[in-house]
Amino acid sequence: MERFEETSVGWANDFTELLVWQKAHRFVLNVYHFVEGFPARERFNLSDQLRRASVSIQTNIAEGMGRSTKKELIRYLIIARGSTQEVKYLLLLSRDLGYLEEPHYIALNNRINEIAKMINGFIRKL
Repeated sequence: MERFEETSVGWANDFTELLVWQKAHRFVLNVYHFVEGFPARERFNLSDQLRRASVSIQTNIAEGMGRSTKKELIRYLIIARGSTQEVKYLLLLSRDLGYLEEPHYIALNNRINEIAKMINGFIRKL
């Protein structure tokens, strides 16, 4: 299989070697931590949607890396990029509803913006 993204050690053979995937994974862990503080009534609503949208980013990167062509990889990266925008809105909504404090919102929003930029850069490289 072709190696699609340069890493600090050469070209990635596995999605776990991708810096963008690693950052997305850490982001998901942070999201899971913060949604634990959401009200119980949001357990199957906003908190669940935020978790699923966040996980979608890294799962689409991983699935794209498992595909056999660059065209397929790009398609999954575009889906991952779309999920970053969904997450951005859900973070904003969480903040506006008072579930996410401003400093935490800013930190998470900065991270998701960085991930979106990295995905865009990855797509451009292909």
